[in-house]
Amino acid sequence: MRKIVATTKAPAAIGPYAQANILGNMVFTSGQIPLVPETGEMVSGGIEEQTKQVFANLKAVLEEAGSGLDKIIKTTCFLQNMGDFAAVNEVYGSYFEGEYPSRSAVEVAKLPKGALIEIEVIAYI
Repeated sequence: MRKIVATTKAPAAIGPYAQANILGNMVFTSGQIPLVPETGEMVSGGIEEQTKQVFANLKAVLEEAGSGLDKIIKTTCFLQNMGDFAAVNEVYGSYFEGEYPSRSAVEVAKLPKGALIEIEVIAYI
């Protein structure tokens, strides 16, 4: 049975989708962009600040689902500019200890609201 995840500690969906879905003991998040939940505005700063905000949003969604960043098994990173990959990697790596999740990273032409990065994850509970 599927359960929809919703929290005010992460940005509200800006379209017809859920922040995440739980199926069995698996959590599938929608892509998170660097919106500040309280304002709905993009976080100030460049790719490092945006990546940190994305992880804060992912953390909030996963915690609402009964999971956490330490239970992520797969990430998909969408970058507006693959030239930001090294900077993203530096921030990204700081959120994981020991065992890293599987990951895909792709460059895209545009992201919602002009974001530089969007990340979606699959985690377990």
